[in-house]
Amino acid sequence: MDFEEWEPVYERILADFGYDRQGDEHARDVLLAVLEEMTSENERCRQHDALSHLDFTDETVAVAGAASTLEDELDVVETATSIVAASDAARRLRDVGFHIDCMVTDLDKSPGTARELTIEGTPVAVHAHGDNVPLLELHVPRFEVRSVIPTTQASPNGPVRNYGGFTDGDRAAFLADAVGAARLVFPGWEFDDPAVSAEKHRKLEWAARLLRWLERRRNERFGVLDGRRDALDRYVSRNGM
Repeated sequence: MDFEEWEPVYERILADFGYDRQGDEHARDVLLAVLEEMTSENERCRQHDALSHLDFTDETVAVAGAASTLEDELDVVETATSIVAASDAARRLRDVGFHIDCMVTDLDKSPGTARELTIEGTPVAVHAHGDNVPLLELHVPRFEVRSVIPTTQASPNGPVRNYGGFTDGDRAAFLADAVGAARLVFPGWEFDDPAVSAEKHRKLEWAARLLRWLERRRNERFGVLDGRRDALDRYVSRNGM
């Protein structure tokens, strides 16, 4: 994702939620500093290469969300050749025997699973944003640094990249797209989950908008968006996405 293309969308997200861009940039720089402290000068030329281990060319990728429906949609997971799991979906799929190819997380859930995956050599996309600096400082030093893909929703800085997306789930989809996924399927997604807070519901609305944007960019139809496209298209077109 080219940041110049992402930035207008990012600014609308900031305005909608009242988030502070400087907070995101500070978190990005904290994550970078933590990673640099974890590596020697001689290792820095080889660090943050976890993304090079991901290649989903010609593959069907399950972008697994952490909704309560996930365990009821394991048949969808089984149709995929690779799995990118958002947040707690990684732990839950591992618990029932699935191999995770990448975890995408801002560390608010299942940091232990993230740590285990990095130690095993599985890439984990660790996301920095204005609200999770303490989590970054607490958990990331315990990870295997060479398995960490550092990400931001602000402008990139060095190895901390921006692949697009806002929530763990839609960021997982943008990441899978960035490494060549041929087809995306979406087990464990529930945009109208009645159990979530009002703020989380608004985040899910943004996730749907961003997935529609990605769907159009890929010239693909995501089943998870069936029945929503007309409303999403009105928003996406009106806002130049």
